[in-house]
Formats: sequence, structure tokens, C-alpha cells
Amino acid sequence: MKKVIYVDFHVLQNVPPSCLNRDDTGSPKSAVYGGVRRARISSQAWKRAMRLMFLDYFDPSELGSRTKLVFDLVAEEIQNLRPDTSFEEAMAKAKTVLDKAKVKASKTKGEENKLAALFFIGAQQAKNLASLAAGEAEASEKEILDALKKNNAVDVALFGRMVADNPLINCDASAQVAHAISTHKVDNEYDFFTAVDDLAPEDTTGAGHMGTVEYHSATMYRYATVAAHNLYEQLGSDADALSKTIREFARAFVCSLPSGKQNTFAANTVPDAVFIALRTDRPLSIASAFETPVSSKGGIGGFLPASAQALEKYALDVYRDGFCLRPAKSYIAGRYLDNLGERLPFDELIEALGADAAEMVRP
Repeated sequence: MKKVIYVDFHVLQNVPPSCLNRDDTGSPKSAVYGGVRRARISSQAWKRAMRLMFLDYFDPSELGSRTKLVFDLVAEEIQNLRPDTSFEEAMAKAKTVLDKAKVKASKTKGEENKLAALFFIGAQQAKNLASLAAGEAEASEKEILDALKKNNAVDVALFGRMVADNPLINCDASAQVAHAISTHKVDNEYDFFTAVDDLAPEDTTGAGHMGTVEYHSATMYRYATVAAHNLYEQLGSDADALSKTIREFARAFVCSLPSGKQNTFAANTVPDAVFIALRTDRPLSIASAFETPVSSKGGIGGFLPASAQALEKYALDVYRDGFCLRPAKSYIAGRYLDNLGERLPFDELIEALGADAAEMVRP
């Protein structure tokens, strides 16, 4: 049986009046769960925030780009290898090598140098393709596919790549990130605002502009999981790379924030309770702890203490009932959740987590 190691991340976080993630009408995203309307922040929004934080902790060579401008990336690398190559010639070589991998150019007029769809490519993978394209011999399809499958960027390995025209270069995501939901019922509110025209005559009455912004506030439950055994293989069975990636995934998931309407609301909170578990059986979401909406006890006690109590009780009940094993290792940070793991300051926690994950995935 294949050894499996899952790293589960559970976060409770108070989010004050804000609109961190909006739908197509500008309203805060929401979902019905347990029969009531909940605040929601999409996994896509949080993963984007995480990838932006990765830029502060990883070298650019370790990361990827999700872009339609892949031809440009490869062409630039070809010119780095062969400075005497014109950009037009480099672009032609880039298109030739990518066409063999069924990564096609757009058919839209004026966008022939772009891809038809976004493509997630690692910095080293772009260099691999450039090396093949700049070579004297014509690269085979197998060589090109291998160039796109090895040297995975950290974020490509974590979040995956799907190519409809060529499943052979797909990359299965090692991480899953759930949509964050409030542990309780929410009702949206509306902020009516006016703006003054600074240069209007002094006798002008009325506002220069009027509008409304929809918002809500909530205690959010956030969950993600990383299949460390898969990530280890995708990173070339490099235990040090795995350790760093798990550490920085933890930092980014726990500490990042989506940026929607932040200039208006400045909802720059930190997590209130963090529970991270290394599991040897299966991932475990604790969202079901909040299927019955948490009550704020008449509006006096707030939602956080009751949410933490529900999370802790649900996890312990699942262990007791035998649906999941107790974690091989577990840590907590912030407030509450005392019965779920070893309490550490967050900076120490992620160092211990990275070391534990690397140790556990080694053959």
C-alpha cells in the first residue's frame, strides 16, 4: 500500500465589515449551507492571494506563470540562449515547439502570438522548452512533453494544470482549497456614500457622486489540504523542497487575504484559531461542524468562541467514532482548540510542520 501523508489546515478568522470577494453584480459572495445564507470567499480568490504571497518567499525560478503569453516567455529564453536570434525568429521557434505539445495559438485576429487559453507554466519548464527549440536537432514530441512534465514550479505542483487538448501534460493538483464560509447566518448590509467635487463652486449643493457598497461581516471557517506524498514526487523527490513548500503554503494560506475592496474596508485581520494536522489516512474537512449555524447567544458572546468549541468537538467526535484516525502530528496557534494539538507560536509552528512533513514522506 502506498504511504500517504495529508497536511490539513483549519482556520477560524473574524472578518469585520468588508467585501473581500465579489460576484458579477458587485455583491459579496455567499452560499446557502445548513438552510441559511453564509458569507463565502471563493477558493480561487484565496489561491490568488496565496500565489502573490509566494512571490515574497520563493525565488522566481521556483514559481510559475498562468498566462496566454507563453510564446513570449519561451522566445525570451531562446534569445537568452542565442542572443543573435531575432525576436520574430524566436517566436516562430517557440510556436513550433509548443504546437507539437498541442498548446495552440489563438485563432482570434490580432492575437496570433497569444494562446487560446491560459496556460500554467513553470519558469524552469519555459527554459526547458527554449533549450529544445534553440537546439540544432528538431525536438521530438516526447522530448517536448518531458520538458513540460519535469521541473514543476511550486505553484504548478500545488494548484495543478489542466490542458484540454493534451491531457499528457496535465499536472494533478497536490493541494485542495475549500471555499471559506461563515460559521453562522449572515445578512448583507448597504453603505450609502457620497463624494464631494473638490473643485465645484462654493455655492454648489448636493454631492458630486452617490452610490452604495454592499458588505457583510463574519467568522469564517477556512480549510485546505495538501497531499504531501504527491507533492514530494512532483518536486523531484526532494525532501528539502517539500519542507519549504509545505512551510510556505502554511504561511500563505493562514496569513494571506484577498484584496477585494480593501481600500474601502481595510479588513486586515489575522486568524484567531489555527489547527494543522498531518494525517496518514485521508483528508478531513470540519465544515460539517457548522452545518447547524453557530449562535452568538443573543448577540453578546460573538461567534468565535462558539465556532471554536464546535470545531474542536466535531474533530474529537470523528476520532472517537472511528471515521478517521487521530493525526500523526498536530499543531495549534492562536486562541482556543487546546485539545487538538501542540500549541506553538506560528513562526515556530510552520518550521516544525515543514520538518515533520519532510521526515514523514521519506521512503
